Amino acid sequence: MKLKLISAVLTGLLSIFLVTPNMAAEKQSLQEEIIYDLLVDRYFNKVIQNDSKVNSVDPTAFNGGDFAGLSSEMQYIKDMGFTALSVGSIFSSATYDGKEVLDYEQLEPSFGTEEEWQEVIAKAHELDMKIIIDLPTQKISKNHLWRASNPEWFTENEDGTVALNTSIREVQDQLIERFSSFVTEFEVDGIRLQTADKLDPAFIERFSKSMKDLRDMYILSDVAMDSVSGMDAVMMPGIEEALRNSYKNFDPDSKVPSDYWEQAKGNLTQVDSLLSSRFTSDVIEERGFPPTRWNLLMFQLLTMPGTPVVQYGSEIAVNGAAAPDSHPILDMGVGEELIDHITNLTSLRNESEALRTGEMEILYDKEGWLVYKRSDEKDTWIIAINNSSSTKTFAIPANVIGSGKEMRGLFENDIIRENDEGNYQITLDREVGEAFTIIEQRGLNKAYIAALIVLYFTFMIFLWFAWRKGKKRSTNGKRKL
Repeated sequence: MKLKLISAVLTGLLSIFLVTPNMAAEKQSLQEEIIYDLLVDRYFNKVIQNDSKVNSVDPTAFNGGDFAGLSSEMQYIKDMGFTALSVGSIFSSATYDGKEVLDYEQLEPSFGTEEEWQEVIAKAHELDMKIIIDLPTQKISKNHLWRASNPEWFTENEDGTVALNTSIREVQDQLIERFSSFVTEFEVDGIRLQTADKLDPAFIERFSKSMKDLRDMYILSDVAMDSVSGMDAVMMPGIEEALRNSYKNFDPDSKVPSDYWEQAKGNLTQVDSLLSSRFTSDVIEERGFPPTRWNLLMFQLLTMPGTPVVQYGSEIAVNGAAAPDSHPILDMGVGEELIDHITNLTSLRNESEALRTGEMEILYDKEGWLVYKRSDEKDTWIIAINNSSSTKTFAIPANVIGSGKEMRGLFENDIIRENDEGNYQITLDREVGEAFTIIEQRGLNKAYIAALIVLYFTFMIFLWFAWRKGKKRSTNGKRKL
């Protein structure tokens, strides 16, 4: 079955195999989210009146994306199954990515007005999605408003930007005051601290408590760092590099270390990057085939522990070795097959608590052939990913699955039952992933068979009456002649 056809039957299958169709509406914790990360300027240009800085032929300049465009095209993100939206820095900035902040008191004029930003938040909440914003403090503009009156608050970076010294109490107070006001005015659901490993731990703790006293929200880090009080999650150390190296071509030389799975719980996980090269760039360098590589990589990212963060454009295999090439305007008119694949996987994750928060057990992991189990008290899944150049087979003992069960594949339509040796044998072609749900083995459906028999005899009786009626008409016709 082609991937684009799966979405048409997936809801029906899940309603049979899983427990609660409305589970997504009950989400309470960060580990149950799926985050879509974007840059406002590179998403969608809706309003031309705010394009004074725009130069569409210069990739280093503002390209025109705005709040109105984000609101109008947000359904695109919702339809892919994402539950939270990280929109990057939205404050007045010298650069299109919002990082070189000039003034925390003002929204970037090229992005739109405060009213249009309120519409973004309202639209997200209408779609049952959360909004997370970035807070840059360590690579901001040297012309930042606060620098003129308080130069001692800043240190200079080698790239010409400046950093706020968050160990200074007055700096902490100013940031907390400003963002307390912002959070009061705009009902955002989270703040991601950029370059958070450079921030003072005491500031993070104070800032987090102040924001959460105002609203129940997420405080996140965009980089890997040691655990800090007040942080809900940080980027999983090394996970992006490990996954990219494992999937940039088949028969990988490296794999994700086994201890990563346990560490991933409660952390953010990602495979693409807005900070360096895109995964597609890695694949092309290896002379791989991006669509296949992305399919397998997303299969693992969206079925493993952790909170997935997917960068905008990953769904259409955006290329680029570095910014700004890795930050193109999003083309929503291409890449339907990968989008369908991501949508199918997010549907599984959103509907199954076992895939979001359940236990993980590696059953086999050698030579590009990975099989693992995700389970909780309600559901059990077997995830099989053949990232190799040949067909692979693996026999799962009955004590792992249970006797008298069926493994039903949702992507390749396989039904696997216990064989005479007491095993469940999985076979996958090269470069294919599959998700098997475990259910009680079903015998013959007696009611269905009985209905077919009744239907058959009813149809035969109908034909007999039709034949009799036709014969009678024929006889009457001959008599008249």
